[in-house]
Amino acid sequence: MIVVDSNVLAYLYLPGDYTEAAERLYQRDTDWHAPILWRSEYRNILVGYMRRGVLTPGQAYAIQREAEALLDGAEHEPDSKRVPELAQASDCSACDCEFVALAETLGVTVMTMDAKLIKAFPKMPNRSLRPDDKWLE
Repeated sequence: MIVVDSNVLAYLYLPGDYTEAAERLYQRDTDWHAPILWRSEYRNILVGYMRRGVLTPGQAYAIQREAEALLDGAEHEPDSKRVPELAQASDCSACDCEFVALAETLGVTVMTMDAKLIKAFPKMPNRSLRPDDKWLE
């Protein structure tokens, strides 16, 4: 079981530099979890692809539904007390800290593409899909 941020989830469904790594991650662990917030962040990512002419609205909707199916039963409301504490201590956004708070609650690793988040929580088990994080090999 892992907590994945919205960008990691996006790389699973949208071609990019880290798609292959996201696919390897999913082969390694299919039990992905996220705070409910992921849906809004993911929609923003899809809208960006639409604005660049990469996706049509229909394609974006289909990808959103596929991601929702993947996380069905694995979406959580993070601890509303813990999120602002983490944000204040780290200078990260409350949105980003939702993923950290959830991972703390579940006692699992956070998979994120956010270097600021990784740096802010060095004691937290967190990983990146970036090539310098060789743990996926």
